[in-house]
Amino acid sequence: MALTPDQEQEINDSRGQTQETRRPTVAALEEVLFQAAPVLDHGFVRLVDYMGDDAAVVQAARVSYGAGTRHMREDRGLLRYLMRQAHTTPVEMCEIKLHVKLPIFIARQWIRHRTANVNELSGRYSVLDREFYIPAPENLARQSVSNRQGRGEVLSAEQAELVRDLLRADSEAAHDRYESLMSEDSPDDIATGGGSGLARELARMSLSLNYYTQWYWKVDLHNLLHFLRLRMDPHAQFEIRAYCDAIAALVARWVPLTWEAFCDYQANALSLSAGALDAVRRMLAGEAVDAESCGLSKREWDELMVSLGRPVG
Repeated sequence: MALTPDQEQEINDSRGQTQETRRPTVAALEEVLFQAAPVLDHGFVRLVDYMGDDAAVVQAARVSYGAGTRHMREDRGLLRYLMRQAHTTPVEMCEIKLHVKLPIFIARQWIRHRTANVNELSGRYSVLDREFYIPAPENLARQSVSNRQGRGEVLSAEQAELVRDLLRADSEAAHDRYESLMSEDSPDDIATGGGSGLARELARMSLSLNYYTQWYWKVDLHNLLHFLRLRMDPHAQFEIRAYCDAIAALVARWVPLTWEAFCDYQANALSLSAGALDAVRRMLAGEAVDAESCGLSKREWDELMVSLGRPVG
């Protein structure tokens, strides 16, 4: 990831300023405030602002009057209870604002989570940079034969380099055309679109989905954790998982007790259907159970076996 000199100066200026406040702050999060954590080849996640901490969740749950938190052990127990029982309202009291630079095709996935406030870079107003995402060789794979929206076998080194070369050439050509369409300097090149002075809002149509965009994304902690639970899942696309890893590192600094409870009761937990729970109970009782006898579909049965660490088939 390469920041422009202006971006680096903006970050340094922001980090050089301090503000007096009576509101709670989190020392571990203050350490990384405004810094850009690199993601993929040109992307980043940058903490811009936050509100609340673990104590804010506890305070909201108890509806206290700001007299301070109780013992850490008691607060931890309450936070774990809230997460275990899915009491989400107190967790909504914390908010975080992030500056994210990401490929457009990942932004289109991300925006499906309609529980945040978003303001995106405008291609109508700004000329988009010549920055596009080219996957690393190990992240180029064939279409999965069992998952219509996933990847399967990784391409060979030779195939991966060929694909990377093609993607790079197409992306470079797209930006060349983008610049040419907006240019007014070559009127003799009008046959190929150059010199037309085309509006930015129209010229951007020539760019591909691997070009980078940026946005400010503000979300409350409950909806952020829901986003992370879905997009950190191994079945989620690699690229969006990379951004979630960067965000998760911030959340772990911000609300460590809430994050611990979330990992234990949601991210790393298993939810069973009534049929799956009945099958597990029967297995614990010593009964021989299979997909046919328990009434689960083949897919649900296989998922249950994988979750229990038992052979599939």
